[in-house]
Amino acid sequence: MRFDLLLAAWPSYLSGTLTTLLLLTVSLLLGLLCAVPLAVLRCARSRWISGPVWAYTYVIRGTPLLVQLFIVYFGLAQFDAVRHSILWPLLSSAWFCAILAFVVNTTAYTTEIIAGALRSVASGEVEAAQSVGMSSFTRYRRILLPDALRRALPAYSNEVVFMLHATSLAGTVTLFDLTAAARTLNGDTYRPFESFGLAALVYLLMTFVLVGAFRLAERRWLAYLQPRAAV
Repeated sequence: MRFDLLLAAWPSYLSGTLTTLLLLTVSLLLGLLCAVPLAVLRCARSRWISGPVWAYTYVIRGTPLLVQLFIVYFGLAQFDAVRHSILWPLLSSAWFCAILAFVVNTTAYTTEIIAGALRSVASGEVEAAQSVGMSSFTRYRRILLPDALRRALPAYSNEVVFMLHATSLAGTVTLFDLTAAARTLNGDTYRPFESFGLAALVYLLMTFVLVGAFRLAERRWLAYLQPRAAV
């Protein structure tokens, strides 16, 4: 074990970790903002409304994220209309393409998570809201969405961890993330165990922090769902 190599490479690992965290944070925030309204549409009774959302989530969840990333970064560039459009400065950026692919992917999964949580809201709560004359918008804003977002926490925590690990694909489109830092060190030293072992340790630490944060959130916001002890 060459600890001296790891100490020398620590600045590049720190830079890669910051890139990973930035990709994760931006992708999750944008994905959640897109997923909430799509989840509401996904639960609509009309198939003309829910159908397109179902088709989107089905296609995205049925294809690998790496393929989606390659289509966005490499595939779109082959079309002259794209290269000559006003969007080309964005689509020629590795940062934009990576975030776009991650957002599209996590939005699909998060939409289904929230939609499932919306369907699990007790019908009595909805009936109570209707009985006092709440409009559909008010019901969603004050009862359905807050309850569904709380119920979705356990499943959404898995999606967050998945996206953390998925950011390791960013290096395939030239971004210098944590995995790219490990590949660089391995290419310079031919020490794969130290190179990728340190990266795995950093990923594990970030996963531990994220899971712990979600457990605290579940304890705070899902306490009302826990069975009460008999008196």
